[in-house]
Amino acid sequence: MRRVCVVAAHPDDETLGVSGLIQRLHTHGAKIRLVVATDGEAAFPRSSAADRRSLGARRRLELLEALRCQGMADVEPVWAGFPDSALIDHEAELTDIIREVAADSELCLAPWPEDPHPDHQVAGRAAFRAAPLGAHRWSYPIWLWHMVAPDDPAIPWARAAEVRLDDASAMIKTKAVQAFQSQLEPGPGGEDPILTPEILEHFGRDREILFHEPRTTSTPVSRFETLYREPDPWAMDSWYERRKRTVALAALPRERYAFAVEPACGTGALTLDLADRCDRVYAFDPVPAALSVARDRTAHLSTVECAAGTLPDGMRGPADLVVLSEILYYLSEADLTATLDRTVASLSPGGQVLAVHWRPQAPDAPHHGSQVHERLRTHSGLRSLVTYSEADFLVDVLARR
Repeated sequence: MRRVCVVAAHPDDETLGVSGLIQRLHTHGAKIRLVVATDGEAAFPRSSAADRRSLGARRRLELLEALRCQGMADVEPVWAGFPDSALIDHEAELTDIIREVAADSELCLAPWPEDPHPDHQVAGRAAFRAAPLGAHRWSYPIWLWHMVAPDDPAIPWARAAEVRLDDASAMIKTKAVQAFQSQLEPGPGGEDPILTPEILEHFGRDREILFHEPRTTSTPVSRFETLYREPDPWAMDSWYERRKRTVALAALPRERYAFAVEPACGTGALTLDLADRCDRVYAFDPVPAALSVARDRTAHLSTVECAAGTLPDGMRGPADLVVLSEILYYLSEADLTATLDRTVASLSPGGQVLAVHWRPQAPDAPHHGSQVHERLRTHSGLRSLVTYSEADFLVDVLARR
């Protein structure tokens, strides 16, 4: 990760939630862009207008000191300056600011959009709405730890990841948190400190918990059009890709298939291999640049047809084999359900599905590879024939019931 956008609703959110991670990214050369939505001037609600102005100015200085403590004095915060505890009235404006700052970011970190503070919720929603295509999206909770029971079903534990802090990073984080003295001492009216010893105890631990925030819509075709501006964005001739194709095709139980359908065929590397096992292959893709390469690659084969098309509407049948390679996790929940149903309907009796997907999380994908393979295995219209997994990819072959 070379370009990282960090969003905070108030000065100190980012330090409490992801100091250890940001330290690590910065140490490894990442450019950190920090957007702070409010000055946190309403931390003590009964304060006078003058006290609020003073606190807001103080919290800005505290954040700069915290960044210095973490070795990130080169990070210049973008101060949005929206009113503390009224961020909901400025969500669209905040989204625009973040969109400009995060334009080419590879990673976006922001408050958990369900955190029990309305400003955190707004900041999280705005950040992930503004995050560019291609960026990984992770949220960090703050008040969840103190206001929500750990067994609350609203907490997305299945999407959680842990960042371990070494002793040095944990010590630096503790020192940075101490920079926010306005939150550690009583308020101007004698109010209890915002960061009590119990709260500090949690954020002083040797780990940080984040939640992956997948997109909910299918990855747009424009994203793939951008990727295919490169001649070979997926390195299809690499050993990994060649071996993956070999393993996937070796999992097919039949020696030959009469008619195969391959959605999202890309540049046709797998299409070419399928032609050796099938009497006819119908391959389709929505990206003109990829489709042109696929057509050139298979031009000498009268048994292969390459056409423009998208899922789920591009499916054709009856097919003896449908090959779903590195595509299902890019689909929204609705499109995934429709595609699986359309796939089953397009199969001839006893027809088979070959699915192969990368296991790590693709940044633009609403789903993990393991999730979509589980959906295939549990589909009422399919029964499992072959299951294979290793660290980097999954292969499943299923037959129509």
